[in-house]
Amino acid sequence: MDAVELPELTAYDAVLFDLDGVLTPTADVHMHAWRSMFTELFDEWGITPPYTDDDYFTWLDGKKRYDGVASLLRSRDVEVPWGDPSDGPDADTVCGIGNRKNAVFERVLHGDGIAPYPGSLALVQRLRAANVPIGVVSSSKNADEVLRTAGLRELFPVLVDGTVAEQEGLPSKPAPDMFARAAQLLGVDPARSVAVEDAHSGVQSAAAAGYGLVVGVDRGAGAELLLRSGAHLVVDDLSAFV
Repeated sequence: MDAVELPELTAYDAVLFDLDGVLTPTADVHMHAWRSMFTELFDEWGITPPYTDDDYFTWLDGKKRYDGVASLLRSRDVEVPWGDPSDGPDADTVCGIGNRKNAVFERVLHGDGIAPYPGSLALVQRLRAANVPIGVVSSSKNADEVLRTAGLRELFPVLVDGTVAEQEGLPSKPAPDMFARAAQLLGVDPARSVAVEDAHSGVQSAAAAGYGLVVGVDRGAGAELLLRSGAHLVVDDLSAFV
């Protein structure tokens, strides 16, 4: 995108950010946790083909935790009971498997900590200085904890995450509901707002919600996939807008 003049984000009514892979490098932590958990599970259950990082981008990235588990298992023709969010990590249910992954994620997050991408933080600070409303739309139930660990929580008055989605019955990305709800909470028109996403399911969600500008951030999903999913443009890092 270096040769292209990028739009001025402060000209829009609001900017809504995904979290993992957009504001913080927690997508790497999620990838590690999913890889560790599913590799062990596939070996234990004799599931083939083996888990790869392509599975993360295809079935897990951007989705609510349990929806991702169900999607990935379905891709291997494996069906297990849905269970309940209170299931322990040893339960052979969708919820239990998702909670098993989350235990790995929390262990890594608390052990290593997390810091925002410098370019993303610089853009957030620039938008706040210009009094542009901002918020976070994340499928993760860990979003509040990640934002606090990264020192970002107080910067975002609106957070629509996996916990809010569960409480309000909002379907997972790529459905438009989470991005539509965030715009509603900010009191803005999606058509005059920006959504920033690194996952193809998130891009699809924002596009379906009618956002006037959908920015893809390529952290590994691939620019072509993000554009095909509905991104108007793709950058490698949000420092491009600073």
